[in-house]
Amino acid sequence: MQFNKKHILDIESLDPEEISMILDTAEGMKEISRRPVKKVPTLRGKTIVLFFQEPSTRTKLSFDTAAKRLSADSISISKASSSIVKGETLIDTVRNLEAMNPDIIVLRHSSSGAPHLISKRVKSSVINAGDGIHAHPSQALLDMMSVREKKGKIRDLKISIIGDIAHSRVARSDITGFSKMGANIFVCAPQTMIPMGIENLGCTVSPNIEACLDEADIVMMLRIQKERQGNTLFPTEREYALRFGLDKTRMALAKKDVTIMHPGPMNRGVEISSDVADCSNSMILEQVTNGVALRMALFYLLSGGSRHADSN
Repeated sequence: MQFNKKHILDIESLDPEEISMILDTAEGMKEISRRPVKKVPTLRGKTIVLFFQEPSTRTKLSFDTAAKRLSADSISISKASSSIVKGETLIDTVRNLEAMNPDIIVLRHSSSGAPHLISKRVKSSVINAGDGIHAHPSQALLDMMSVREKKGKIRDLKISIIGDIAHSRVARSDITGFSKMGANIFVCAPQTMIPMGIENLGCTVSPNIEACLDEADIVMMLRIQKERQGNTLFPTEREYALRFGLDKTRMALAKKDVTIMHPGPMNRGVEISSDVADCSNSMILEQVTNGVALRMALFYLLSGGSRHADSN
């Protein structure tokens, strides 16, 4: 099978076979990070621009690490260090970046659809590193990689996603991706954080956290995204933690071998207690490790000779 995508903009545009190919490639890339010298010459001579207009720790650093481990030249630029603060438009900024002939542009932006917009205006491949509340495809792919690695499969697993569904691009991409791969997705949150029509993505809205946790194979906790909320959507963080937080007592409702996940950053004591975040069932740090391998796979596949030059 050839990988014929030029861009990675969302999960909707990937079919199950393409997702499996990305995950298989990422598994092979993971071995590189275990070597004494964590570097291969695979992408020597390629240039990757990391254009992050929102704060990021895990995503930005893992893309940067992935590029360096494949020997690509990685250039980072933020909104604060770009001419956007002087009034330049996003499109003009990206056109100037394009004039320097990068091979891949990785974009994180606060506006939904920004990566799709620039992908129509540049010759470089574009990877969406998170756009508004719309999508975060590389996070969903590393989450699928982590689940498949831990459970040996994705199909027929009960995956419960709990937290701020309305403002989470991770939730949308995870729901789409895991449902495409045959999992049963349940979501739970305060009614004010459940967007209308979320069921159309392929999930079941659970009425309470206990029902969502019951016999769950995977529990994905999400933080409250205050920076995207116009108004307060719950009384207090303490009440939120009491009703929707995951602690050891609630964790016992899931399967004994349940895997706990979180895309980060965590708000300990709010959506997840420290004893759960740090327990043996937690795969939160493994998600970060897999993020490097997954993003190496994306760079490799988008830069590889298997894609036809005229593919979109």
